[in-house]
Amino acid sequence: MGAAMPATLDLVALKTRQQAAWSSGDYAVVGSTLQIVGETLCEALDLRSGQRVLDVAAGNGNVALAAARRGCDVTATDYVLGLLDRARMRAAADGLPMQFQVADAESLPFGEQEFDVVVSTFGVMFTADHARAAAELLRVCRSGGKIGMANWTPEGFIGQLFKVIGKHVPPPAAARSPALWGTRTSIVDFFHASATSIKLAERTFTFRYRSPAQWLEVFRTYYGPMLKAFSVLSAAGQEALERDLFALVDAFNHAGDGSMVVPSEYLEIIVTKG
Repeated sequence: MGAAMPATLDLVALKTRQQAAWSSGDYAVVGSTLQIVGETLCEALDLRSGQRVLDVAAGNGNVALAAARRGCDVTATDYVLGLLDRARMRAAADGLPMQFQVADAESLPFGEQEFDVVVSTFGVMFTADHARAAAELLRVCRSGGKIGMANWTPEGFIGQLFKVIGKHVPPPAAARSPALWGTRTSIVDFFHASATSIKLAERTFTFRYRSPAQWLEVFRTYYGPMLKAFSVLSAAGQEALERDLFALVDAFNHAGDGSMVVPSEYLEIIVTKG
């Protein structure tokens, strides 16, 4: 199930660091703008009313809410309680019955083959141990069921964003990039031995903000990984990171009118378990 994790990598420390990052700020402010990705993934999965759906690393619940709108029996999980609370509020506002449970994507508290469909949008890709997380998705999905994911690609805007952040605040030695989940090679490596089919499609989500400056203010305030990066840099380091981020936006921005219209490529994944 994928390459073994390097012995030199402290997975516990890495997970603690990641959980602290996602617990900081308020990812829901950014996450809510991605709702269309959850809707699109549910359509690609051809969800049916009554199916048991598990959303892993659900954040504030985009794909879980989309599945609940389609009449599914949905459980949303995340290891950040605050984000699940935001998902719970959204479900209550929309009158959608759902279950919520704090859970680690690398050690899901569910039985084998308990769900018809297991989903994750920009969530599981940020786990510390990629192979273990993939194995857990397969374990809780029934035979003949589906695993649906949306993962940022390395070449896309968010993949490049993490590359820029890593240049200024390097990740732990031997840590694997989250963007590997957005590559065909890794997905086949993770799932092919247990799948009857793997369907991959390149999709695009477009970030739209009043200006690059407004985008940066939102992300450095609410997007945990960026907030943490700025918090550990000196004033000069923050200025350097800011310059590189504006340059990245400029390279992707299609607006031409002072606003920000930045397409970000992601990989849509549909795995049918054997």
